[in-house]
Amino acid sequence: MSDLHSLVENTQATLRRIADEFSPAVFASSLAAEDMVLADLILKAKLPIGIFTLETGRLHKETLAMVDRIRETYGHEVKLYKPEPAAIDAYVRQNGLNAFYDSVDMRKECCRIRKVEPLNRALAGNKAWITGQRRSQSTTRAELAVQEDDAAHGMTKFNPLADWSEEDVWNYIRANNVPYNALHDKGYPSIGCEPCTRAIQPGEDVRAGRWWWENPESKECGLHVVDGKLVRIKAVAAT
Repeated sequence: MSDLHSLVENTQATLRRIADEFSPAVFASSLAAEDMVLADLILKAKLPIGIFTLETGRLHKETLAMVDRIRETYGHEVKLYKPEPAAIDAYVRQNGLNAFYDSVDMRKECCRIRKVEPLNRALAGNKAWITGQRRSQSTTRAELAVQEDDAAHGMTKFNPLADWSEEDVWNYIRANNVPYNALHDKGYPSIGCEPCTRAIQPGEDVRAGRWWWENPESKECGLHVVDGKLVRIKAVAAT
């Protein structure tokens, strides 16, 4: 079993170092459990790290409700980045509203429009960005490092919860009364856009409900890939 106290201390130290050495930095929050742990640590410590989410236009109402929960709990306004309306209109007109079910390419194009392009705008002008990714979430994240060189965006990327287990996340949430997405109580350990996320069955992989019609090796949305290929960004040793 992990030593949660040590994990928390290490994560707090990483977040303080980001604030001190990589300012300006931003946290890309999916508003799911892992990201609420990071939000809690950032906001309680009053660290100068901005928090944003990608409002894709296809999120669950429970996910969007977390923006209000954060405001009510911490007095912090999460910044929303939305896709360009013209790009959405063109995709739907040419391919149909739910063309992402037709092929991996169609799904990745939808993700590019709704997530990747808004992410690029959200990251512009920053020296580092933070995610809530963990190694144990999926096969595509097995070699995740806490600190990485993100050459695609020209900045440093941090995954402060890389070493955390799902149990660690929930132990922290319960111990600190952290608000969390109501979908987690309905069988959704991993939450994305509504049409691309389903509840999982007992014993399934935690990301089995994400793009469930695809092979596990393709289950990334493009936020963590380069030139259309999954790339484990080069790890950087912490200093």
